[in-house]
Amino acid sequence: MAKTATIYHNTRCGTSRKVLTLLEDADYDIEIVEYLKTPPDAATLRQLITDAGVGVRDAVRTKEPEYQELGLDRPEVTDDELIAAMTEHPVLIQRPFVVTDKGTRLARPSEIAAEVL
Repeated sequence: MAKTATIYHNTRCGTSRKVLTLLEDADYDIEIVEYLKTPPDAATLRQLITDAGVGVRDAVRTKEPEYQELGLDRPEVTDDELIAAMTEHPVLIQRPFVVTDKGTRLARPSEIAAEVL
């Protein structure tokens, strides 16, 4: 039975490229989701975050200009509002999420991916 993995990948991100190489080196059949081109819907994003065991705020890229422009740093911003912003502006999604039959991880740093390989 082939090992399969899905990576929510940004080709310009060094961490994401490193995790993709880890998956390739471990002989996974890999589905690559370039989430900037094909962002996950709100339900999928929420499931990834939940399955990875992180909080919604942990899954937001806070250094992106959109984070400040949209006022997402305010403490009263809800998880639902953050999810909506990330689906509307996928550059705000932290990367890479990795899904295997062993689980889901937000592989930042890249070594975290080993937990599901």
